[in-house]
Amino acid sequence: MTGAWGALAPGPVLAAAEAAAAPGGHALRAVVIGAAVAASALAGVRWLRVAQREHYLPDAASRFAVRWWVRVPPNLAGLVVAVAGLVLADRFPAAGFATAAVVALGPVGLSLRGRSAPLAWTRRLRTLGALWALLVAAIVAGTTVGGIGPLAAAATALATPALVDLAGAVLAPVERRLGRPYVRRAEERLRRVRPTVVAITGSYGKTSTKGYVAHLVGGARPVVASPASFNNRAGLARAVNEHLAEGTEVFVAEMGTYGPGEIAELCAWVRPDVGVITAIGPVHLERFGSEDAIVAAKAEILAGVSAAVLVTDDARLARLADECAPEVKVWRVSGRDPGAEVGVVEGPDGLTVHVGGEEIARDVSLEARPGNVAAAVAVALQLGVERAEVARRLGTLPVAPHRLQPGVGPGGVVVLDDTYNANPAGGRAALAALGRLGADAGHRILVTPGMVELGRRQSEENAALAEEAAAVATELVVVGRTNRRALVRGADGTPVVVVRTREQATAWVRSHAGPGDVVLYENDLPDHYP
Repeated sequence: MTGAWGALAPGPVLAAAEAAAAPGGHALRAVVIGAAVAASALAGVRWLRVAQREHYLPDAASRFAVRWWVRVPPNLAGLVVAVAGLVLADRFPAAGFATAAVVALGPVGLSLRGRSAPLAWTRRLRTLGALWALLVAAIVAGTTVGGIGPLAAAATALATPALVDLAGAVLAPVERRLGRPYVRRAEERLRRVRPTVVAITGSYGKTSTKGYVAHLVGGARPVVASPASFNNRAGLARAVNEHLAEGTEVFVAEMGTYGPGEIAELCAWVRPDVGVITAIGPVHLERFGSEDAIVAAKAEILAGVSAAVLVTDDARLARLADECAPEVKVWRVSGRDPGAEVGVVEGPDGLTVHVGGEEIARDVSLEARPGNVAAAVAVALQLGVERAEVARRLGTLPVAPHRLQPGVGPGGVVVLDDTYNANPAGGRAALAALGRLGADAGHRILVTPGMVELGRRQSEENAALAEEAAAVATELVVVGRTNRRALVRGADGTPVVVVRTREQATAWVRSHAGPGDVVLYENDLPDHYP
């Protein structure tokens, strides 16, 4: 074994193996167990951070452990050392030192506290950490009494991600119960204030559409929108409890989902009057399995509504519109067809908005996605806002933070911040913006780690993104290992710069781009991704 992990190979430590059978053998076993427990503590901090950053999903730590240990070659070498030490630890307890050392030091690249995604010791994380620690203590204590302490302690250290996930699964129903009072309070507040509730979901475009709806309606009626991406059970309950004031007439709620039944549960107490589905795409495909399953999960938002707004450029949403109950008012809107009930089309100078085939506004910001604008206009009209007021406010649509947000960086470089975008359709729109703004620029630079959670399509979609970028960008800066191979493969001759972190990418841009050049930061992955 060579490289960073070579010195940890079990061979050198076997010289001390005979000590395990000698009178001092019990002391050696105790030291091995202590080393493994210490390694577990360090590993626990790493994998608790991953669990927190992944919203405590039950398999998060294990999935990321596979990415870090198996897909990163230096860490794979370390994993081989750790497993070899584990295999030998029963017969030669000192071999457990190799496993403990690898677990304590690795995976290389996954830091303890994190740079872009630091660990926060919230009440929930402290609870999770305490249960995980109890599991470790119980396993080590029980197996030590049983005579296999070094082997079990080393195995426990190596299995830290799985044990963190196990603790999370055990605590999940407890956390749900702890959240019930907040949900009940939010439900009661909604019942008392009685706003018209607009619920918005979709594979992408939720946050931007939510902002557009709040803006278009806000000139006519008091509106509260759920902040940021507060789109799950806890986030929406908090949004209602902290922001829904007396006198609010419209509450705009963004709803996200990782699986079937989650939106239905939200709708059971939020009770939307208007349901909006912005788009269907392969986001979270690795969890849903198919885009048809995504459609079914998103469609839960339409149960019990009096009006539905669907961007029917997608044939699946067009079929869903046909399936809505007769008593539901259905708005079929489009980001391509000016003849739709609300149709928004892109022109050279901006978006043109049509209602019932009649133009009501033109030269709306090109940075806005047409389908999202169409959905928001339909909601505003459904809520009784006059066309003239809608048209007037379309000229000042807000830009959602980090979603194709333009600005000027140091040295006069034009920066397109699209770091919160992580879907293929959004990537294409961002590249179009890069081409428009950089038409006369010497450098048009795309900086990206690629897109994630696309299931089996992830490699294909990232290669396609790089291929499309080759027609627009003069340089492609690839961040991290997660999608490096696919992006480099798709670049098709475009100069590629490979860096490990976002900080290295921005340093490269500062040293190579000048006044008038344009850089697009497309998506950003926190540092718990390899």
